[in-house]
Amino acid sequence: MKKLRVAVLFGGRSGEHDVSLMSARSVLVALDPEKYEVTQIGITLGGEWLTGENTLEAFTSGKFSELNRAILPGDPSHASLYVSRVTNHAETIHKLSDIDIFFPVLHGPFGEDGTLQGLLEMADVAYVGAGVAGSSVGMDKGIFKDVMRANNIPIVESILVLRGDIETDMNGVIEQVEKMGAYPFFAKPANLGSSVGISKCNSRSDLSEGLMEAARYDRRIVIEKGVGNVREVEVSVLGNEHPETSVCGEVLPSREFYSYESKYVDGTSGLIIPSQLPNEVTEKIREYAVRAYKAIDCAGMARADFFVESDTNKIYLNELNTLPGFTSISMYPKLWQASGLAYPQLVDRLIELALARKAQRDHTERRRSA
Repeated sequence: MKKLRVAVLFGGRSGEHDVSLMSARSVLVALDPEKYEVTQIGITLGGEWLTGENTLEAFTSGKFSELNRAILPGDPSHASLYVSRVTNHAETIHKLSDIDIFFPVLHGPFGEDGTLQGLLEMADVAYVGAGVAGSSVGMDKGIFKDVMRANNIPIVESILVLRGDIETDMNGVIEQVEKMGAYPFFAKPANLGSSVGISKCNSRSDLSEGLMEAARYDRRIVIEKGVGNVREVEVSVLGNEHPETSVCGEVLPSREFYSYESKYVDGTSGLIIPSQLPNEVTEKIREYAVRAYKAIDCAGMARADFFVESDTNKIYLNELNTLPGFTSISMYPKLWQASGLAYPQLVDRLIELALARKAQRDHTERRRSA
């Protein structure tokens, strides 16, 4: 059989750039060379697309001199990958390869938020993961919460403020937050993941610092009311129109909350797979995960994160991650592994779903018949 030509995209203009590199390493190892012809494309923090021999290693070391600029035109009549080379101060552009499918392993802005997906749609190529709408709604915590409220899916009480509000009237913002109730609160950038920029705020001074920290990463900031004595439960979702869910897993944070350091630096947080919750609770969590997935028109994959009150088993959906972490210690593949789907087969399945989604797009008429 002819090998599928897969372009793996990683890095990106995001605070989650380094997480992306870790995820990409695992995906690249899992892609069977007997099935796939792989092209690596790294995106720098400045947004430049680069490709060449051992692109991931170059990004890990920060030595880009041997790489060339990669170009994907947004023109479907030229939906191939091109490479730019500079020789004797003259730039030449050559076709590098036709690509059957793009596999974004990007987290955060300009990768997970619909912007990259828009380019891939314009180029009319197949790609892994959710489309423009599902990616953008899943990424923006403020809009996502509004959609969940509209679909009667329980979420933690929250408000959204703008960076400009924080800069011009910090006291007014704090007073607005405190109307939700007692401390603690969590301040979060609306459009970031991997717990980057998130602060737990136990006092007014904490809140002020947490708001400024979140505002470093986004102009929209979500502040959530803390829910006491909760268990953090996650479930993986896989599919397009008819998504399936994995078993549920419980996170035991090694720090005060499931922070960036807990996830990617010290790796000391515990995981219980499957979670030790009553069956009726896990089934409700899986139901909410599928409903949320469909509500934002997600596709391919997502990891749904929940809080469960320890005393009452009351469930709150926290967020849906449309391009979840794919590192060796990430929850998304671990949950599928526990459900009987090994990492390499999970990667194969995601590629199949992407091709099926592209076939659906191709079936859509773009102009009215005469």
